[in-house]
Amino acid sequence: MANGQWYPPEWPDRIRALADGTLTPVQPRRAATVMLLKDAGGAAGAEAPAETAGGIAVHMLRRRASMAFAGGAYAYPGGGVDPRDHERLVAWAGPSRAEWAERLGVTETEAQAIVCAAVRETYEEAGVLLAGPVSDPASVVSDTTGADWEADREALVARDLSFAEFLDRRGLVLRSDLLGAWTRWITPEFEPRRYDTWFFVAALPEGQRTRDVSTEADRTVWIAPAEATAGYDRGELLMMPPTVATLRQLGAYDKAGDVLAAAPGRDLTPVVAQARLEDGELRLVWPGHDEFTKHLPAAHDGPDAQGPSA
Repeated sequence: MANGQWYPPEWPDRIRALADGTLTPVQPRRAATVMLLKDAGGAAGAEAPAETAGGIAVHMLRRRASMAFAGGAYAYPGGGVDPRDHERLVAWAGPSRAEWAERLGVTETEAQAIVCAAVRETYEEAGVLLAGPVSDPASVVSDTTGADWEADREALVARDLSFAEFLDRRGLVLRSDLLGAWTRWITPEFEPRRYDTWFFVAALPEGQRTRDVSTEADRTVWIAPAEATAGYDRGELLMMPPTVATLRQLGAYDKAGDVLAAAPGRDLTPVVAQARLEDGELRLVWPGHDEFTKHLPAAHDGPDAQGPSA
């Protein structure tokens, strides 16, 4: 049975075009995504997810089939960097911008924008806010429900409100210490929509609950990483390679706190798929992740030549 690896039908021809030099790669857009975690059994102020009886659960959403990129695939809350997050200092708590810059391998300004994207997108797509009051920056907002909060969230989604303005309006500071940088993947060079994405981990704050508010998703779920990958292996859940890879990594941990503790030691060397011509065929490989390797003929010989083999 085929697994649920996301593989658009136009990829084979684009891979061939890249290999023969007729396709010019587009510049990837910087992005961030967050693997929001909680311990099973009611930890972090929420009921235990029905999908798991122990260990950890991760919050996932299914992208609407109409989405131009990865439609129908399960993913984590995330999105692109807002250019305005480069332009002014954001109210900040936790590791300094310099520390984040060193960890992410970017400038301080770029580090702020990437971390802001992670926190903002988690709020926009899951209703969870990793921020605390200026008066007590060691605490976390416990309730983000209500019409006024929803109005601000929608303004962020519409880009009518910058994240810095939102924090200032609410008297909040971004809690960068609640995030851990986990891995970095860059969309393959042959994909027309490319993202340079940092994957973060975070625990669901005490008192907060995820909400099904994303306009880009038609389903949200708390699920055990092992159950999610089992669904993928059976071909029931569609996912992109970085989602599957990170779920398999999360499956090694029993507590959300253990995942956060492991994050500082994670290698952030970017993973980028490569198309190689070997022995008359093209091989699509993700370095370090052999399970995603695909094989296809070097030349397009008709409809039967389009489909890749594992």
